[in-house]
Amino acid sequence: MDKNQAEQSLRCFITVPFSCSYQENREAQNLIVDREYPLNNLLHANLLNIGFRRSGGHLYRPQCEGCKSCISLRVPTHIFKPNRSQKRTWKLNSDLRHHRSNAAFSDEHFELYKRYLAGCHPGSSMQNPTKEEYLSFLASPGITTHFHEFRLQNKLLAVAVTDRTPQGLSAVYTFYDPEYRSRSLGTYSILWQIHLTQRLKLPWLYLGYWVKECEKMNYKNKYQPCEGYFDGKWQDIGRRK
Repeated sequence: MDKNQAEQSLRCFITVPFSCSYQENREAQNLIVDREYPLNNLLHANLLNIGFRRSGGHLYRPQCEGCKSCISLRVPTHIFKPNRSQKRTWKLNSDLRHHRSNAAFSDEHFELYKRYLAGCHPGSSMQNPTKEEYLSFLASPGITTHFHEFRLQNKLLAVAVTDRTPQGLSAVYTFYDPEYRSRSLGTYSILWQIHLTQRLKLPWLYLGYWVKECEKMNYKNKYQPCEGYFDGKWQDIGRRK
């Protein structure tokens, strides 16, 4: 490898095998970018474009032996068309008020996050987080991250955590009040982030990984048209369910 190639390369490591979160009785591994490289928005954008994802200060991509089920998804927001169900969800939540804040700790956000985990993911390894674990999971130095609040009058119902890069937005995580499940706040937050991406005239909203065999991930490919990164390139996934 010559000097120019070396300057354009990143040193990565493969994790030891761990239990797969999406498919039973399978082991998984991730390819992780060396933490010696300081994160910035341009590096983040370039890695999103080849299927990577951010979790806290880690940029990673699944690298499992004999399995390619995890497919990174993105929505080309300039041609996105909501389906009937999504239009209903958008209308249902038209009474919510939005406020944007920078990625910083908030007791109100933290309490909502804990209620969300307890109500929607009971028994999860993420339950009972510390304040430090909470913020280090959602944000990272060098990355532009915003917390988008959605309130019903003064009551906080949901927070969508979004990264901004030069070529698009990345939907990092959404947590909401489990007492308001009927509002489909997870769906609404993605629709809202698509709308924001359009307003910013950015081409892509990245949704993270979709696993066809995992029922809890099936919602992700309902934002059509959408593209998946596999076989080294972005390809249309023309599928509605």
